[in-house]
Amino acid sequence: MFSTLPRLLFSILLSLHCLSTGANQLNPKAAPGINFDLLDWNLTVPTDANNDGKIDTIPEAFLAKGFSYEPYFYTAADGGMVFTSFVEGPKTSKNTKYTRSELREMLRRGNNRIKTQGVNKNNWVFSSVRGKEQRKAGGVDGRLEATLAVNNVTITGNPKQLGRVIVGQIHAKDDEPARIYYRKLPNNTKGSIYLAHEPRGGDDQYYEFVGSRASNAKDPEDGVALDEKFSYVIDVKGDILTVTLIREGKDDITHVVDMKDSGYHKRDQYMYFKAGVYNQNSTGQPEDYAQATFYRLVNTHNGYNH
Repeated sequence: MFSTLPRLLFSILLSLHCLSTGANQLNPKAAPGINFDLLDWNLTVPTDANNDGKIDTIPEAFLAKGFSYEPYFYTAADGGMVFTSFVEGPKTSKNTKYTRSELREMLRRGNNRIKTQGVNKNNWVFSSVRGKEQRKAGGVDGRLEATLAVNNVTITGNPKQLGRVIVGQIHAKDDEPARIYYRKLPNNTKGSIYLAHEPRGGDDQYYEFVGSRASNAKDPEDGVALDEKFSYVIDVKGDILTVTLIREGKDDITHVVDMKDSGYHKRDQYMYFKAGVYNQNSTGQPEDYAQATFYRLVNTHNGYNH
């Protein structure tokens, strides 16, 4: 007994060490849902496999079991989670003119008895809403952490739409409190990154991290090149939205937005994160595309446990 106990203890400690050091290792032979916890996300891809006239949505359970679908959603040679969206393809609704290959947060984690929309256990709310609505929601306030590289952007079409892609969002009932854009113009070597905040019923407010969002922007000296990894953090506490750009070897850049007058404290407003590729070019050649590879994606909320 005494001779086997040290070996057993060593084995346990070794296993814990492997779990802690290997938690962030990505397996290039595994599907995205094996490398990442995708049970609280569903996926839309710009296809219509069953010819019902609607974009295809892949449920949480399918992702968790290993769904992949090249070239729209698959594992890269380095283990990253790839999202690709061509200019031409089915859209999510008649009100949307852009294609997407994008995850939508689903806090219900496969429990289909909970509805997708509404202030319920599938979605979250800001802590600025009244307590009753907080108790109905799946979480209160939220934080999304992502590490990614944009691999390709569009180079054809209307100059106002060239090279634009959204790689992270907070979506509300009808509007978008936060959208993170990457944009690289064809003649530039590096891209710009900026944030949009949409007050309910108001005009978008823009906050630039690096470079300019303009269609004639100069090559940003401190910009982000294609295939260059960067991280973002979207964090909400009450009516305060804090978004941070993180790059290795560079100072973090943060924008803080006071949303007290944006209308998201109302009782019917619910939130969910989105991440992936939301192509912002509808005018280019059909085969032109946007693509990004994610290496980390973590969503957390107060009062929400996996």
